[in-house]
Formats: sequence, structure tokens, C-alpha cells
Amino acid sequence: MKSALLGPFLSAGFRTVASMTPATIDFKPEFQRVLDHQHGLVTARQLRGLGISTRQIQHMVESGQWSAVLHGVYAVTNGPLDRPMMLWAALLFGGPRAILSHRTAAEEWSLVRVDPEGPIHVTVPYRLSAEHQGPTSRKVGRRSDRPVPREGDLLHPGVVVHRSRAHAHILVPTLLPRTSLADTVVDLAVEEPSAPAAARVVVSAVTGTSVSVHTLLRRIEQRPPRRYRRALTDALTFVSSGVQSILEHRYAVDVELAHGLPAARRQSPVLVDGKTLYEDVDYSDSGVPLLVRLDGLRYHSSRSVALRDRRRGNAAELAGKAALVYGWEEVTQRSCEVAAEVRTVLERGGWSGSNPCPRCREYLLTSGG
Repeated sequence: MKSALLGPFLSAGFRTVASMTPATIDFKPEFQRVLDHQHGLVTARQLRGLGISTRQIQHMVESGQWSAVLHGVYAVTNGPLDRPMMLWAALLFGGPRAILSHRTAAEEWSLVRVDPEGPIHVTVPYRLSAEHQGPTSRKVGRRSDRPVPREGDLLHPGVVVHRSRAHAHILVPTLLPRTSLADTVVDLAVEEPSAPAAARVVVSAVTGTSVSVHTLLRRIEQRPPRRYRRALTDALTFVSSGVQSILEHRYAVDVELAHGLPAARRQSPVLVDGKTLYEDVDYSDSGVPLLVRLDGLRYHSSRSVALRDRRRGNAAELAGKAALVYGWEEVTQRSCEVAAEVRTVLERGGWSGSNPCPRCREYLLTSGG
């Protein structure tokens, strides 16, 4: 890990700065190497190893030349911190074995958008202490006659420290060390408030990133999550069967499974104009020639896509297959109505089955149906 490279800079040989008065601290080469590596951040321990006294540190902060970013972590500037500086500060606060994790690692993996005001999450080995720190604000130096930021402005959003027994196995030694993509996905899912939300995290990751179903299932087995294990494995099973988007997963769970509809074939191939296209949901295996298309777009992104879908629809009609089309709003907000329409076509073709959905039964009771 990069943090381990800082050891030589802390040796007893680099104590030439100790004789300087507070006002004459300058950037010796060994000091500058630490700052360059850590984006201008340094810990009190590193400063003492470089021969800079507590009194000198206090002077630099009180004079407005440095900023006290987190407990024991300083920036050799009084300006705002950019993203790398905030991440480095959190890693330095967590100690030499800290790694970015949870939502912060997800931001670095581009799984979620960066929240500039959200705390930085780091993970340390289980045996180490796990102390959090809340957001810090800028403080104007009491003895400074130079321009400084306004007092009270957010300086750092704070740090949430997690502990892991599997710390050595989840690390990816990037420049800013973080949890692996698979471990980050599982951690992010476990933090969701509900099992369906957790399932959507893993489906989105598998369909939108390079992480595979096999890799996630292996990580779940090797490092069992503290909750939602069944929901996560079920979601990955759906993806293995051909589910390729969040919308398709919602249809499989909220429409098909929740309403007792037969299990459909996913990504069923169809030949159109000499090209192989794929239908999202195909109920032919249940004995009924019914296709369900799931359109996740509010409009067609191009004329070629619109033409493709029209040709695919015509091909289904010529093959004697009924085709129903639903979008995000219908599947997520009107799942019972969607299921009722699909059931009507299936029953018309000779299929029969019970409906276990409690919301549907409640509607029938209250409506007298």
C-alpha cells in the first residue's frame, strides 16, 4: 500500500527542521516529498518525525497558513480542499492501513455519483479502533493578516470508519487504496434500507459494470453479508437467467413472481431482417405465444432503434405471437395492473394459475370482485 512508503520519511534522520522557529518553516526536500505524495496533507505524527514541533504546528494553524482538516491531519494550505485531498485526509485519519470503502469506494468505481457533502467511508482491520469524526469547519487564524476563507465554511465532510476481518482480502492497492469492485457492490447493497433496494444495487452493478455474477456470488459465499443475503443471491439468479436491466428485474420480481405468473424465457432470440434480435420476456414455454417487451426509455434514441422495434413487432405479429409493451412507470407503479393484463392473455391461451399477490386480493375484496 502507498501509505507504507511514507516510513522512510519519518526516520530520525530527517530532523533538520526542528531548529527552525515557527515563522521560518520551509519545505525541505524530504518534507516536500511527503506533501507531493499526499496532495498537501500531512499528519501530526509525520510532522514530528520530520522534526516539526507541536508548537510550530500550532503556530501555522493559528496564523492561517495551514488548516487543521481532521484530528491529527493538516493541510499546508488555507484554501479549499479538492476531492483527492479530502480522500487523502480520511485515509491519513484512519491510519496507515485504512482503505476507501462503502459509498466512497462506490463513488471511485463510478457506481454512484459523488456526494461532495457526504462523509468519507474507510475500512480498517477489525482489531483496530474505529473512531468516526464529524464534519469540520474552517477557522480563521487568530494572528493572521493574510486573506483566509470565511470562518464556518465546510472544510471536510467527516469520516466514517468501518472494521473488517477480511481487510487483507478486499483491498485493491490503487493510488488511493479501496475495496475491490465486487466487495464494494456487496457493501453498498447491504447499506440499503430494504431487501428490494439491495437487490437493485447488485443487478445494476452486474448489468452496468465489469463485475460478473460469478464473482459476486463467490464474494457473498466467502464473506457473507450481515443482511439481505437471500435477496442478493436471488437477484443474481435472475440475472443469470437473462435479466439485463433494473427494469427487467423489477418485472421479474414485482410482476411475474409476486403474481404467480409462469417463469418466462429471458432474451429469447428472434430473426428479423436477417439479424438476430432478442425479446425481453417470452412465455412460449408455458404454451402461450406471448411476448412482453420492457422499454426503459421515455423515447427512442434514434430512428434506427425505432425502426428495429417496429420490425420486431411486425415479426411477432406475423409469427402469431401477442406482444405487450411496458415501461418503467407501469412496472414500478402499476405492477398489479400489468400482471392482470399479462394474466388475461395467458389465460386466453389456456394457461391457469393462482395469484398470491396480497394487494390484488385486497382490491378484489374491497371492490366486490
